[in-house]
Amino acid sequence: MKKVFASDFDGTLYFYKASDERKLPPENVEKVKQYQEAGHLFGLCTGRQVGGLTPFIGGIIRPDFYITSSGANIVDSDMRPILKRGVDKTVADAIVREMNPRGYRLTLDVEGDICVFAKMDYPGKYYVITGVDDAPEGLIHQVSIHTESLEEARDISAYINRTYGDAVEAFQNVIEIDIAPKGCSKGKGVLYLRQYMKDKWGDCQFFGIGDSINDLPLIEASDISYTFPYAPKELQEKVTMVVDTICDALEDSMNRP
Repeated sequence: MKKVFASDFDGTLYFYKASDERKLPPENVEKVKQYQEAGHLFGLCTGRQVGGLTPFIGGIIRPDFYITSSGANIVDSDMRPILKRGVDKTVADAIVREMNPRGYRLTLDVEGDICVFAKMDYPGKYYVITGVDDAPEGLIHQVSIHTESLEEARDISAYINRTYGDAVEAFQNVIEIDIAPKGCSKGKGVLYLRQYMKDKWGDCQFFGIGDSINDLPLIEASDISYTFPYAPKELQEKVTMVVDTICDALEDSMNRP
């Protein structure tokens, strides 16, 4: 049976607050390559956009798949589309018009590209826009909001779900909020990918790892799941195993029958 490992990005594989040489730890890179060389599949399952990943892993890691924007945009290793869903533009516009004046940093994922409302220090491609109307053409896979605290992120996520819940789902990712089309989640992305891969490899065994509350759907959709001692207790109680690093999880996955 084919083994498929779906990994969260921030706080799991990549650590943006670490010093430069430790943002993407070399041991993580080597273990991912070892996993793939053994014939298994490794991919990312994240709230980030495709454009929020490639500048940091390009030429270093080549995932077999990308589940991005909380499952709204899934592509293969060559960036060919597997599943694409979009937030209704009227709803996206309403959220932007309500939240942008409050001073939050907002980001749109438009066809995998990053769209922001002010220039930023970023190594990859991005667009500066003033609103939904002047964003590039294409599906808005996700709207993201950066807050200043866990409590603020929790409260705004709940508000978005109450107010716009017929069209979108908001997921708290520490102090970030990822707003995806209704019916999307990291877990739904895994389930869709499982069915997609079944045609090629038959039944697959899925492994999932994450570090935050928004990873719960990923954990619940995986056959074997992992998190870390620094993850929320709710997550630790749901997983198959608590590990120190993603390397430990990949090693455990390879050793399982």
